[in-house]
Amino acid sequence: MAKTEDELFAFLAGLGIEISTRRHAPLFTVADSQALRGEIAGGHTKNLFLKDKKDNFFLVTVDEEAEVDLKQIHHLIGAASRVSFGKPEKLMELLGVVPGAVTVFGLINDIDNQVKIVLDAPLMENAVINAHPLTNEATTSITSSNLIRFIEATGHEPVILKVSA
Repeated sequence: MAKTEDELFAFLAGLGIEISTRRHAPLFTVADSQALRGEIAGGHTKNLFLKDKKDNFFLVTVDEEAEVDLKQIHHLIGAASRVSFGKPEKLMELLGVVPGAVTVFGLINDIDNQVKIVLDAPLMENAVINAHPLTNEATTSITSSNLIRFIEATGHEPVILKVSA
C-alpha cells in the first residue's frame, strides 16, 4: 500500500532532513502551480513518468519551465526505445500517486526499485527544490543536497543529466 504524506514526512525526519510544506488548493498542471510563484522560493519541478518498449520506467524531474524533447530523450536516459508516458495504473502501482501529483517523493513507494530517477542538471543548480509531497494539495521545499539524500535512502541511484533543451 502506498505511503501517506505523514509517512513521507516521518521518513524524512528519520533521515534528519528538514523540509517546509505549504498547503494550497489542488494543482494539476504547471500553469496551476505558477500562480504560487513568489510565495514559494526555489526551483519548481515538472515530472515526467515515462516507459520504454521493454517496460523500463523512468521518472524525469526537470524545472517546471524546462522543455524536454520526448522524441530524443531516450538516448540520454538509457531507455531501450523511444519513450511514452506511463499509464496511470502503473504510476499508482510504482510511485503511489495519481496524474497531477507525480513527484520525486513517490520514490518512497518504489520499494522494488523499478523506476530510474533522472534529475535535470539545471534544476539541481537550485539550492531549494519544490515538489508535491505525494499529494497535489501541498508543496514541500527541500534542499537539493537533501533531495539526493532522500533518493539514495529509498534505494535509488539518482542520475543527474542535462535532459532539458
